[in-house]
Amino acid sequence: MKLIGVTGGIGMGKSTAGDLLRSSAVSVLDTDVLAREATEIGQPALEDIHSAFGSRYFASDGSLNRRLLADLVFRDAGSRKRLEAILHPRIEVVWRKIVASWAESSVVCGAVVIPLLFEKDYQFSFDVTVCLACSANEQLRRLRHRGWSDAEITARNQAQWPVDQKIQLSRFLIWTEGSLGTHHNQWQLILSELGCGEG
Repeated sequence: MKLIGVTGGIGMGKSTAGDLLRSSAVSVLDTDVLAREATEIGQPALEDIHSAFGSRYFASDGSLNRRLLADLVFRDAGSRKRLEAILHPRIEVVWRKIVASWAESSVVCGAVVIPLLFEKDYQFSFDVTVCLACSANEQLRRLRHRGWSDAEITARNQAQWPVDQKIQLSRFLIWTEGSLGTHHNQWQLILSELGCGEG
């Protein structure tokens, strides 16, 4: 099995890449989805978050107020490290277990989308790494369209390595500023080289 680690800057096309890879018969796992699942009501991580941060970050039904907690952790590095210490080990256990199941079930090509792939030193777990990127102006436009303030965008960018650094460390770069077809074609070239998917 060929295993691809997918990363990139915020708003630079990782979710779209996942959809395109699935359409090319690649098994895809997005760790952002795992993070959301880990913080659903009834999950042990949610209890640890409550203990670490208090009830003010929870709604009356016991669900996590993700926006409010994000405002905290992206302003305060200490809080972000506390949250990552709760979530990241749990998320890693899950994605590694799923990848192992892929290998056992003869999956030809799999991809794991991990925003902090290099920050967490996961690159050695993959056959290749691919970075999704666009210009800073395009990133700003996309995230503003999501309703994010410039302050939120700056804070979240500062919580990750610069995308230029991720590009330098990745084997492949996909530039996501063009059309969806161009994005797709870039993936086909990579999949062809790897001998998997529709390539």
